[in-house]
Amino acid sequence: MEILKVSSKSNPNKVAGAIAGVISKNEQVELQAIGAGAVNQAVKAVAIASRFLREQGTRIYMVPGFVEIQIGEEMRTGITIKIVSEKDEIK
Repeated sequence: MEILKVSSKSNPNKVAGAIAGVISKNEQVELQAIGAGAVNQAVKAVAIASRFLREQGTRIYMVPGFVEIQIGEEMRTGITIKIVSEKDEIK
């Protein structure tokens, strides 16, 4: 599963585009964010990607969790958001 790292300075529209690109190929992607600002940008990106993908007939679902990430010598606790897709049935 591809991992996208999101910071508080990440552009939600660009992250949403990256989510849509990965979802179109792999049907799942994981976002990792450390800190409130980064989590905020990640959630905005998921909302934007959801709207865009929904127009193309794809629903996405997110499953949040925790992740331990090593930065230099330090271990930090971050938020992981696993995103999975489901194609809509054509009726």
